[in-house]
This record gives sequence, structure tokens and C-alpha cells, in this order.
Amino acid sequence: MTIERLQTGARMSRIVKHNGTVYLCGQVCADVQKGIKEQTQTMLDKVEALLDEAGSSKDHMLSATIYVKSMEYFADMNAVWDAWVTEGYAPARACVEAKMARDALLVEISVVAALKE
Repeated sequence: MTIERLQTGARMSRIVKHNGTVYLCGQVCADVQKGIKEQTQTMLDKVEALLDEAGSSKDHMLSATIYVKSMEYFADMNAVWDAWVTEGYAPARACVEAKMARDALLVEISVVAALKE
């Protein structure tokens, strides 16, 4: 049994690979000064880059858990999500309202994906 950790720091690894599965740590936006649509898009851009680095892709996502600061952002976040997810490849997903680590953060995502074969 091999566990591979990438971009590992003292607190966490950004990517963990085990038994054909990729686990990403929570991803947030690139710029907290932006609105929910921009925060969601840059967060998903980071997810896509990490999945690529791990040998996976957004089309191999198994599950996603999305945390939004307030459900008032739900529709705008979903508009960006729906445009990003490839039709027919939507993962199992949960979306919950949550208190964020920093007040300016509006959305965060945690993803599990299969490795490409």
C-alpha cells in the first residue's frame, strides 16, 4: 500500500494519492477581494490544476463538498459550477453553509477524484 503526498507542508498536503484515488485539501479562491462568481472560478481553476498535477482531471471527480459562507451565494456559485463541470461527468456533491477560516472567503471546495488509467 503506497500513499503519495504532494505539496506537503507542516499542516497538510495539498494532494494525497492512494489506491487509485486523489484527495485534495480544501481549495479557496485566488483573490478574496472578488465576488462569489470570481472566487468560485479561481477556486475551480486551482482544483483543475491540482488534479492535473496528480494525474487526474475534473472529469474523474468522484465527489465534491462545497462550503459557502451564506446560501445567498448558492445560485451564483452554481452558475459557475454548472459551466465548469463537463456534461455527464458531475460528481456526487454536497453543498453546505459554513463559517469560513477568513471572513472575506465566500466559498471553499474539497474534492476526491480517481486517477486516470
